Amino acid sequence: MGMDRRELADFLRTRRARVSPIEVGLPGNSRRRVPGLRREEVAQLAGMSVDYYTRLEQGRGPHPSRQILNALGRALMLTTDERAHLFHLTGQAPALSQGPRRDVPEGVLHLLEGLDGTPAYVLDAKYDMLAWNDTCAALFGWPYESGPKQGNVIRWIFAAPNLREHLCDEEKSRFAWGSVADLRAAAARYPEDRGIRELVAEMLALSPEFAQMWATHDVEVRRDQRKVISHPELGEIAIECQVLHIPDRDQRLIIYTAAPGSPAQLKLCQLRALSKNGLRNLPAGS
Repeated sequence: MGMDRRELADFLRTRRARVSPIEVGLPGNSRRRVPGLRREEVAQLAGMSVDYYTRLEQGRGPHPSRQILNALGRALMLTTDERAHLFHLTGQAPALSQGPRRDVPEGVLHLLEGLDGTPAYVLDAKYDMLAWNDTCAALFGWPYESGPKQGNVIRWIFAAPNLREHLCDEEKSRFAWGSVADLRAAAARYPEDRGIRELVAEMLALSPEFAQMWATHDVEVRRDQRKVISHPELGEIAIECQVLHIPDRDQRLIIYTAAPGSPAQLKLCQLRALSKNGLRNLPAGS
């Protein structure tokens, strides 16, 4: 794929017009003839000559380097999708992120809070827990302040004292295998991320079961699954685990649901009351 100079020029002009001087720390001026930033201001923010940037906007510039594209992305305050589009217009693959993002979108946090009677939480690509609601804490028995054991689901699975028993269960074994395959896919997406490398090294040293799964080189993005969770007060709860992807963060919103009117839905409603009481016991079948 080659460089589309005309599309690139149009894209840069429209993005420049969208950014106000105040947003990038420049003084505003009521006498401005054009909306947004001037060309010289974009060039200054991106650390390039005005002539170079002008030629890009006129569709006659040279093929920009990745460094130039990254600088333009910052100067024009491009979103993740817009940065990827900028690279594609020049015939290049988007720049790889250095590591999984941990900032959960504000709208997702509001959604977690609004799902008062539905257990839900957010994972990053490394399987670190980023956010959860009270009903989720009541389901799994997590202390509200610290989240699940050690804050990472992979550690939670493979450091469990009853791991071998869990792996004899088809459903729990499938979840463990899928989690390892998903982590391997994340390791390929973020080859420079120290946290993922350290997690994998730790699990390889700790768990022969993890090492066996990791050695298969299976790759899979986590998807929906049925689960049965054994709760210390409510007994077994058969639920649907819905996985909703948050693409611009590479995160997953996990929601546990049950059919309307089912015994499982009644138990999920009871969890709401337990969440207000600060239940702390870790369920046996999580």
